[in-house]
Amino acid sequence: MPHFVAPSLLSADFANLEKDVQMLNRSTADWIHLDVMDGLFVPNISFGFPILEAVRARTQKPLDVHLMIEDPARYVSAFSRAGADILTVHVEACRHLHRTIELIRENKMKVGVALNPHTPVSALEEVLPLLDLVLIMSVNPGFGGQKFIGSTLLKLAKLKEMMARTGSEPLVEVDGGINAENALSLVRAGATVLVAGSYVFKAKEPIEAIANLKRG
Repeated sequence: MPHFVAPSLLSADFANLEKDVQMLNRSTADWIHLDVMDGLFVPNISFGFPILEAVRARTQKPLDVHLMIEDPARYVSAFSRAGADILTVHVEACRHLHRTIELIRENKMKVGVALNPHTPVSALEEVLPLLDLVLIMSVNPGFGGQKFIGSTLLKLAKLKEMMARTGSEPLVEVDGGINAENALSLVRAGATVLVAGSYVFKAKEPIEAIANLKRG
């Protein structure tokens, strides 16, 4: 199947955010990825509801919201109201993951669950059939511009095997250190959504950078 590209606004120019969103609207990007950080689950703070609402008002593209926050169930309904289409929570941040998955579904959003680099894919085995998306972090979460962790490819192979064994078909998203050099190997390994921040927004021609990722 064709893969999707979801540029991450974490690397956008926040002094000219509307300009960057309009650029994404003109591009072949499929989704817009928003990283929400609370300074507790990860050692950084990014943005919250006002930014999400402002972006929602300026694009028709699906908003792919990645929560890097503690106890994300507290805010599920608020993210739905703010305009999230896909809401991804971390397995490491959810004491009651199954309940949180149900809550996201009840709030009419697609459900994603993310894994940090150290977390094995086996942590998802009991809930995999319930998910629309699995997010594999290919860097340690919290900051943009990090180097891709090569063992991610092995992790994708393990996830692919688990999906076949359980008859599950979630989208497989990879986030961190993605560029034109590693995109094709990730797609071949089973990635169906590529998140890219620095590679897109630091490029001289961001629209062409997105097109390069789409070509894989």
